[in-house]
Amino acid sequence: MCYINTGIQMLPKIKQWVEKGFKTLNLQSSRLLRRFLVTMSTLSDQPDKSVLTASGGRGQAKAVYRMLENDKFTDDAVMSAHHDAIQARYDEIRAERGDVELLAVQDTMSVNYEGHNKTAGLGYTGNDTRGLSVHSCLLIDDTSVPLGVLAQDVYSRPEPKAEGTHFEKRTRPIEEKESYRWLKTMKDAAKAAPRGANIVHVADREGDIYELYALAASTGQSFVIRAIHDRIDTGHEHIITKLYGSEAVAQITVTVPENHALRQKERKAVLTVRYGEFDIKRPQTVSKDAAPESLKVNLVSVREEAPPDGIEPIEWLLMTNLPVNNADDAIHVVDIYRKRWKIERFHYILKSGRAIEGLQQRTVGGLTSMLLLYSIIAIQIMALTFLARTAPESPASLLFDESELVILWKAANRTKSLPDGIITIARAAKLVAKLGGFAGAPSDGAPGLKVIWQGLSKLYALCAYVDYL
Repeated sequence: MCYINTGIQMLPKIKQWVEKGFKTLNLQSSRLLRRFLVTMSTLSDQPDKSVLTASGGRGQAKAVYRMLENDKFTDDAVMSAHHDAIQARYDEIRAERGDVELLAVQDTMSVNYEGHNKTAGLGYTGNDTRGLSVHSCLLIDDTSVPLGVLAQDVYSRPEPKAEGTHFEKRTRPIEEKESYRWLKTMKDAAKAAPRGANIVHVADREGDIYELYALAASTGQSFVIRAIHDRIDTGHEHIITKLYGSEAVAQITVTVPENHALRQKERKAVLTVRYGEFDIKRPQTVSKDAAPESLKVNLVSVREEAPPDGIEPIEWLLMTNLPVNNADDAIHVVDIYRKRWKIERFHYILKSGRAIEGLQQRTVGGLTSMLLLYSIIAIQIMALTFLARTAPESPASLLFDESELVILWKAANRTKSLPDGIITIARAAKLVAKLGGFAGAPSDGAPGLKVIWQGLSKLYALCAYVDYL
């Protein structure tokens, strides 16, 4: 984002993606709308800096805080405009590739605000630390590129540990449990999803909830959820035990990436595939009024039968209501679940790239609003990173304006010459990564999220001072 030098102060131009992403935003005040657009532009300039630093001074930072306190500014209005932008992007995808399968991936992230003793309304996370739990649902397209945030729920416990015995907690109505967020998010995501889209809801083991499966069945929605419970079928057999006793239908080879924390090198793993259809019984802890007596589901298993010595085997058990009639269908379910990893990268950006645990708002409402803004900005960082891999020939003008691309080209290449033709997304990503310290050696692979946000930070710092050069 470049700036206009008025001789008095530096007035930021609104970034192209911000204008496009909030075209329909209605805050009932043109001045407030301008402040919001400026805020989104400046916050995305320096992805790892505080609001004070990103805003350029105390005066501008105070303007951001006043915006958050304005009654006309609401998270619902921001989210509504964001959903309109998701719809517009989906319409473009549909025009290019026809009907595609979209994934609504949900998960929870704990945000530590242990030192925020003066923040009104702040409680505790599931880790029993003072802070907030952020439950988000991302919409991901068929090429694994995130399109936006479909839903986000921020909450905390009033006390470190929930009251009641283990049995009392288990037998409470689902609406009184924290796990109800999975059902609420499925409902919210379904409402916010693009019109005409084919959506599959995806979740990790926390989403293995009978009432969630019942909700999907009653509303005609599809899901792929990692199972943790060895449920009982109507024949009084354990479904996981029964599945593992069946014949394998296929074997697939996957690449397991390097794990620096465990000092494990990248390797190939051979996974055995099984699947089966089951009629699972309603758990005794679920009331008759809350869900039907039984539900038909498919269970897909991928399991590493012979892992290397000292290595924990890969094993996924995936519950789904998608049709699974053959090995290809089972492998498709596995491919869907593999894309859930994108929400882990989303959390990584928010914590490592956006430094959201350093936010200083004095109210939970203020923190909630800032978390939403940073979440939308994180989507843009992910879009550049993953579009470069899946749609490399797309024009970089989707995410950058012309002046930004010129500065990017000159800075990354250390040249005074202009770009030699149209800059693609892949080319722009490599230039941004180069600014972020990416060497670009053949063995380095594609640029990752960290070098992308570091490069963007340097690019926008250059743009801020271009009028002085």
